[in-house]
Amino acid sequence: MIFNAIRRSFVGPWRRAVLNTVNRRQLCNKVHEEAPLPAHTQQHAFKLPGFRPSNMDKKFLIWSGRFKTVEEIPEFVSYETIDKARNKMRVRACYVMIGVTLIGCVAMIFLGKEAARHHVNLTSMNMEKKAQWRQDVQQDQLRLAAHAEKPQ
Repeated sequence: MIFNAIRRSFVGPWRRAVLNTVNRRQLCNKVHEEAPLPAHTQQHAFKLPGFRPSNMDKKFLIWSGRFKTVEEIPEFVSYETIDKARNKMRVRACYVMIGVTLIGCVAMIFLGKEAARHHVNLTSMNMEKKAQWRQDVQQDQLRLAAHAEKPQ
């Protein structure tokens, strides 16, 4: 019962507004004619305007294989060309990161096995470090006690 009241109060006006706009649009039969484009824009209507590549974009264009040298790169390049070069470099960077991660994992496995062969683990290292700290604290206390006993 409450849901019906909510539905009538919120959905009803929205539905009427949608139906009214649809009905009004269907009644409009006038076809709008657009003015023809000037001759110089008709041939380039499908292209995006040129984009002046930065130095980094020029490097990406060369590294992605689109151009061989910096001199071959025109002053204005389409955005799609630069976007494709950036995407290729992004994918290559991801491949490099995947490779470095795998090499790092193999190195950590090797170092862990080497440490296990020498019986070096984090627990023993932590206990040695804490023993060294305790010894340092005891030496400091002895120095302070010796310093306090000296007459001034």
